[in-house]
Parts: sequence; structure tokens; C-alpha cells
Amino acid sequence: MSAPLPIPFPARSLIVSCQAGNESPLHGPDTMARMARSVAAAGAAGIRANGPADVAAIRAAVTLPIIGIHKLGDPDGVFITPTAAAAAEVIAAGADVVAIDGTRRPRPDGTTLAGQIAAIHELFGTLVMADVDDLDAGLAARAAGADIVASTLSGYTGGGPVPAGPDLALVAALVAALDCPVIAEGRFGTPELFRAALDAGAHAVVVGQSITDPGVITGNFLQAAS
Repeated sequence: MSAPLPIPFPARSLIVSCQAGNESPLHGPDTMARMARSVAAAGAAGIRANGPADVAAIRAAVTLPIIGIHKLGDPDGVFITPTAAAAAEVIAAGADVVAIDGTRRPRPDGTTLAGQIAAIHELFGTLVMADVDDLDAGLAARAAGADIVASTLSGYTGGGPVPAGPDLALVAALVAALDCPVIAEGRFGTPELFRAALDAGAHAVVVGQSITDPGVITGNFLQAAS
């Protein structure tokens, strides 16, 4: 197992996920670039973005490091940057780190996780972040060569209801078990949970909808009144 490469995010920092699905009024590279500029001005240390068009627009708008992903295929399977070719597109668009599905599920092109990570390293020299769903997946992803491991997919791969809160226990377990930076991601929707993730040892925390989705934020307020 090689030593993890240095990552471009300072310790105890906030990374903001600037994404909007096709159904969102905010969907589109121009809006995501404006969102990235806004959170950069407020002090975010990095951006997570989906797809070559959004990554390129954000790269032109801010100097912050970008975690690029490329969602392709079936959302019930491996679809976060599922192949090295998918990674190549967001790397060419300006991503400094590429995040990939780091679970033990089979990849659509039959490649192993280690094979995908090796191809990204060899072809592009780009940092790879593995989005995992449990501790065993995190251990396997690091053994496969991932430079960063993130708790992103915890609660999303078991087929049951998604938990309301984040998986702080997984973050702490990953930090204790791994020799690479761990990033907390997935339902860290309040400042208190952000701080809790840092206190659990996360190098940085990714927050998305609770900062960048007005529809989700509005719904949270209305739910509190019911």
C-alpha cells in the first residue's frame, strides 16, 4: 500500500457540495458556478461538483480545489464516477480530486476498485477519494490505493430507509483504522454536526443540500412548524 498523497484541503475545513439535479430550478453550470463563488467568499475550503460541465464552470469561477464526480448509470448501483473514463472527463474539466464509489459492489465495466484507482493514478496522477458505506469498504478502499476515504455512502446502499442523521460512528471508526485522511460526508446538515464530525477526527466535512438547496432548507423550516 503506497503512502497517501497530500490533499489540498486544510485540516478541520468545510467543503461545500454544489450540485443540483435535472429537476431543480438551480440546475446548470452557470448557477453552480455562482453558488461556488458565494461559498468561496464565505470561507469554504473546497467544492464538490458533478459532471464535466459544472466542474469546468466552477473551475473558471473559483481557485478553490474541486472534488469532481461524474454520476452515470443506475443510482441503485455503482454510479458515482463508475469508470476511469468517467474520471477522465471531470479531471480534464479541472477537478483536483476525483471521488469514486468505494463500496464493494461490482463496477459496471467489470474493473476492480484497485484497477480503477491504479488507472486514475497512472494516467492522470490525480488524487482519488473513495466514497464508502461501511468500515470494511473503507479498509478495502485504502488497501486498493485510495488517497482519501469518505463516509459519503453510509445509509444509501442497504436498501432500507436512509437514516435521518449522519454516521458519526463510521467517521470515528475510519479515522481510528486508516492511515489516510478521512472526510465526513452524508447528512451533516447543521453546524453542530459539522463540529461533531471534526471532533470525531474528520480531516474535513462535505456539506451539500443544507447550504446549497433552498428547497431543502425551506422544507426544514416548514417541518419545524408542523
